[in-house]
Amino acid sequence: MWNYSEKVQEHFFNPRNAGELEEANGIGDVGSLSCGDALRLMLKVDEKTDTILEARFQTFGCGSAIASSSALTEIIKGKTLDEALQVSNQEIADYLDGLPPEKMHCSVMGREALQAAIANYRGEEWHDDHEEGALVCKCFAIDEVMIEDTIRANNLSSVEEVTNYTKAGGGCSACHEGIEEILGKVLAERGEVFSAGGATQVAADAEAALTQIEMPELPAEAAPAASGPKLTNLQRIRKIEEVIERARPALQRDRGDIELLDVDGRKVYVKLTGACSGCQMASMTLTGIQQQMMEELKEFVQLVPVSKAPASMGA
Repeated sequence: MWNYSEKVQEHFFNPRNAGELEEANGIGDVGSLSCGDALRLMLKVDEKTDTILEARFQTFGCGSAIASSSALTEIIKGKTLDEALQVSNQEIADYLDGLPPEKMHCSVMGREALQAAIANYRGEEWHDDHEEGALVCKCFAIDEVMIEDTIRANNLSSVEEVTNYTKAGGGCSACHEGIEEILGKVLAERGEVFSAGGATQVAADAEAALTQIEMPELPAEAAPAASGPKLTNLQRIRKIEEVIERARPALQRDRGDIELLDVDGRKVYVKLTGACSGCQMASMTLTGIQQQMMEELKEFVQLVPVSKAPASMGA
């Protein structure tokens, strides 16, 4: 599993400035519950000096989303609005002593919420640059402009990095070709040439691992304490089924599919069929679905691809 710094864990288990800010005069909402992440950032700004006096947040997401939001509120308090707008997503990650690459999109979401809240305070209409016809990743509703801006801001050079920072391509992988085109354009601006060879080799290596039905083991102590009442087994299974059902239409469009075989504790056994069973990008598809499950359940789970349910199930 991902290696979380002590500071990330501290801000997850003891988030700063969480909850509603009744005196807020600047509010920014980003993300979507349907995509697994949503964040509301609330600011109390001194109207005479444009200084941020208070900042609070409410979020629906994983531990890294909570920690990133907590860190952001600590960073921006006491800054002027113009100073706050200079805060980058990398600064949020650095404040937490780093985030796993797969979780960098949480820091990007925090920066977007800050931009939205400041625009709201100034009476401006902030939008996330989604343009008609420019949607690249349909699974997570990520548009071309966001991908381009994130590649430039963080000096990205591979599809895997784009997925880590934006979640684009982490679901069905149908948008990987579109992401590669954007990478080619942006890297050309830097005088570099994009090559998909490295990404292809990574995918091939991951696919080889999949054939051995190997996924990282999850230590029992790795799972964070969930907030709110604990889900029953039936509730957990229903949520797992919902995530899989949301992923299936995109897979079916590519002549593939995924089937839930069984759930054994934190191990979720699935079967890939059709084009998905032999796809080189199957590992990234499974990683995206596993990520959505963990965010939905608020716990760590392991997605295990097999051809049939293990005979030991129910034994």
